[in-house]
Amino acid sequence: MDIYTIGFTKKGAERFFTLLKMNEVKTLIDVRLNNASQLAGFAKKGDLTYFLRELCNIEYLHMPQLSPSEDILKGYKAKALSWTEYEVKFNTLLKNRAAESLLDEEVLEGACFLCSEHDADQCHRRLVAEYIASHSQSNVTIKHLK
Repeated sequence: MDIYTIGFTKKGAERFFTLLKMNEVKTLIDVRLNNASQLAGFAKKGDLTYFLRELCNIEYLHMPQLSPSEDILKGYKAKALSWTEYEVKFNTLLKNRAAESLLDEEVLEGACFLCSEHDADQCHRRLVAEYIASHSQSNVTIKHLK
């Protein structure tokens, strides 16, 4: 099973939606804590839901349960937490929230986790994808769309 991740920064709408269509994404799972970001107009919840449905026939889900807590996010942004510390805290949070039980295999097939960061290396969407993959009954391949 393939699951994907994508960030919307450093991408125009054309590139963003083309990547989703080319990879046959079925469900975009928004793992941002705040999905009304001003960073990109097309990535705000209302606009994004519309564009996904009309341009790509993709379902939209906002799952803040797969987002970092305010404390973890603030700690990292304030540089009080290193990326390594952030990873440990966030993975613990996913475990405590039983994140593996939030999505069934049917939804995961062709799913794409969305956040704002361009690169997945230091973004929680990568951690979500890896956590979900490690708890899946299926053989999961993670693909980061750029």
